[in-house]
Amino acid sequence: MEKTLVIIKPDAVKRGLIGEIIKRYEAKQLTITKMMMLTPSRDTLVKHYAEHEGKSFFENLLAFMMSGDVVVMTITGPNAVAQVRKINGATKFLDAEMGTIRGDYGVDITANLVHGADSTDSAKKEIDIWFGL
Repeated sequence: MEKTLVIIKPDAVKRGLIGEIIKRYEAKQLTITKMMMLTPSRDTLVKHYAEHEGKSFFENLLAFMMSGDVVVMTITGPNAVAQVRKINGATKFLDAEMGTIRGDYGVDITANLVHGADSTDSAKKEIDIWFGL
C-alpha cells in the first residue's frame, strides 16, 4: 500500500467542500489514516513549499495558505499518489477535466482547493513535515 499527503486548502474549507473532497477519495477506496485541521504556521509552509522559495508567487502562496484553516490528511491505498493527483485534477483549474475536484470547483490558480504530493518521495517528506512521522 502506498501513502500520500493531501491538504484541503483554505478556499475549500471556507466554501464547505471538505466532505465532498473526502468523499471523492473514499469513493476510490483510498483510506484516510490521519487527519487534522489547523491554521498552518509560516515555518511549516516554508518547509513544505521550499522548492518554490524565491519565486515571484512564493509570498502570496504562503499568505493564502495562512489565511484560514486547512485539513491535512495521510491517505493510503494502491497507487495512492497517482490516484489522488488524478482525482484532484490539473493544478491550473482551467486545464482540469470536469469530474475532478479542480475541474468541478476550481476558480483560481493559487486558491486551487487541494494539494497532493507529486511522488512517493515527496509524500514521505511532506508527511514528516506535517505529522512528524
